[in-house]
Amino acid sequence: MSTPKPVKTFRFVALSIVVLLMTSGQSVWAKPNKNQNAERAEAAYQALQTYFYQPDTKLYSENSPHAGNNQYSYVWPYAGTMQSTVALANIPAVGEKYKTDIQNRLDGLAAYWNDTKTPAGYDSYVRAPLGGGGDIFYDDNDWIAIELIKIYRITGDIAALDRAKQIFELQVSGWDTDASHACPGGVFWTQASWSKDRNTVSNAPAAQIGLYLYEISKDTYYLDWAKKMYNWVNDCMLAPNGLYWDHIDLNGNINKTQWSYNQGTMIGASVLLYKATGEKSYLNKAVSIADAALKFYGSSRLYTQPIIFNSIFFENLLLLDDMNKKSKYKDYIQNYADEVWTTLRNPQTGVIEIDPNRSTELLEQAALVTIHAQLAADTKK
Repeated sequence: MSTPKPVKTFRFVALSIVVLLMTSGQSVWAKPNKNQNAERAEAAYQALQTYFYQPDTKLYSENSPHAGNNQYSYVWPYAGTMQSTVALANIPAVGEKYKTDIQNRLDGLAAYWNDTKTPAGYDSYVRAPLGGGGDIFYDDNDWIAIELIKIYRITGDIAALDRAKQIFELQVSGWDTDASHACPGGVFWTQASWSKDRNTVSNAPAAQIGLYLYEISKDTYYLDWAKKMYNWVNDCMLAPNGLYWDHIDLNGNINKTQWSYNQGTMIGASVLLYKATGEKSYLNKAVSIADAALKFYGSSRLYTQPIIFNSIFFENLLLLDDMNKKSKYKDYIQNYADEVWTTLRNPQTGVIEIDPNRSTELLEQAALVTIHAQLAADTKK
């Protein structure tokens, strides 16, 4: 029997993070240490490899100290390790030495691939002989495809690009074609029978994949689908405050949680649409979302968001920064990175400890690496 994937919940209490930061003896906004980003990213990665990595299989533990029945992580945390490794490989001064690690991530990723389904995709858990597999989640596959495209750009690995194209076909197959549903259209969150939600997180990143593939291939098939996915999110998930809700069910009930990564992926998709079409309205939309997000999350609510969500949000803010040269975005990210580093990281182990009463999740440590690595890779003044 396959291993079911648990509902994506986050066990830490959001307010406790803010309290930890407020009472830690540090200011909520520490003095930026942008010159230390590469050093910090590498140190956090070393801790990731020391406490989570299982070199015999090239897989990772879900948490450290290890807790639970699964020997290996689910695929979404594994995708987080891909993101962190690729981010390190993009740092100009040190990136070359992480190319072997990129290949290790690709080798480990193969344990999740399910080619018994059409279209094929990555299961939520490792398949036989290492595990029992699991349901396919469209957003999990989105994150993987985005990293595969980055890998192609770094290494020229055509197989990685081809796999990203396969994953995009998986996203297209997940489009809701029943016009009787509330807000018809949209890519479902999962193939699992227990959920019929269509989410911002299964559509906005899929649009990004399509736009990256269009940028590479100039095939309008990818651009057309990307616009379709992007427009669905704007039509069905956009809130009055200019940010995006989480998901909608078939009856039109909306979960109005506003996660930071949903804002990030719509910022990124808007930037990529501007690059693809030259239409300034898309760039203006990206700026509008970013400014609304900075106002909403501010210097305290940001800490109520999972760090992995913030790493995705920040990646897309930096993408906008590349186009718009707004230093406030990078400063905002740097302040968060400094605060987390100085208040939530155990200096003895190098592992982030968001909640002292539980194990650290793989996603959290990987995000610590990613945030600092992406800041280090961004060489603009």
